[in-house]
Amino acid sequence: MVVIGTLVLIPVFALGALAVSARFSDGPSVFFSGGPLIAGELVTGPDPDWSFVRDVRIFELQLLNPPRSRTLWIVEHEGKLYVNSNYMGGLRERLWKRWPAQAERDGRAIMRIEGKRYERELVRIKTGAVVEGITAEFNRKYGAVMTPVDVEAEELWLFEMAPPNMTGGSR
Repeated sequence: MVVIGTLVLIPVFALGALAVSARFSDGPSVFFSGGPLIAGELVTGPDPDWSFVRDVRIFELQLLNPPRSRTLWIVEHEGKLYVNSNYMGGLRERLWKRWPAQAERDGRAIMRIEGKRYERELVRIKTGAVVEGITAEFNRKYGAVMTPVDVEAEELWLFEMAPPNMTGGSR
């Protein structure tokens, strides 16, 4: 019995150690959220042509409050960047995925893509004509099944990754 207990505890402690070490590292690991994004040039000035994002599968996003990072999907649509969080319909999902609610409260963020960091402001999009184009782009790029109905039902949350200090937005 002691041997079985030990064999069970070894992976549990190993995963726990990985989770804790990820919180103090520069960026997320594959499975665990990470610490603040530190490495990489901080790009300032006007936004670049984001069309290169069409070839990027995942990127790193860090909220400023709390300062944790994670990897997410990203799309470019009509020159703007968007990120999503699906499976948001139930209490369990909202407890499991806390970053979307945190981003809705305080959208200040840093993203790191291809080794460069950019300041962003996450602005939640709940309705509008743009939703159809954004969900279609996620579907095309990732083979997902996302619809405007999912957004309106709050099963799928969409955020525009706008330049910092954006006023108004396309909510």
